[in-house]
Amino acid sequence: MNILELSKILSNQVRIDILTWLKKPEDNFPKQVNVPDFNDGVCVCHIQDKTGLSQSTVSHYLTQMHKVNLLIATRHGKWTYYRRNEEAIQQYIELLKQL
Repeated sequence: MNILELSKILSNQVRIDILTWLKKPEDNFPKQVNVPDFNDGVCVCHIQDKTGLSQSTVSHYLTQMHKVNLLIATRHGKWTYYRRNEEAIQQYIELLKQL
C-alpha cells in the first residue's frame, strides 16, 4: 500500500464524499433496479447523479480510487457497481497511526 498515492486520492473533497456516501449506501442512494441490494455496491450512474459532475469525471475518480484499492468494482452486465474496500481503508488508517 502506497500511503502517498492514497493520500493524493483522498485530497479531493468529492472523492471523500463518495467514500462517505458508500459507507451507508442505503441512506445515500436510491433503490437500485438491476440488483436487489447494495451488497455489490452502488451503480456509477447513482454516484454521478449525487455528485452532479460529468460521467467522465466521476468515472475517472472511481477508477483512481479502485486502482489504489479503496473501492471494489463489480460488473453486472454493462453496469459497474462500486463499494468500499473496508480492509484497505483500515490498513490506510493503521499506516497513518504509525506516522
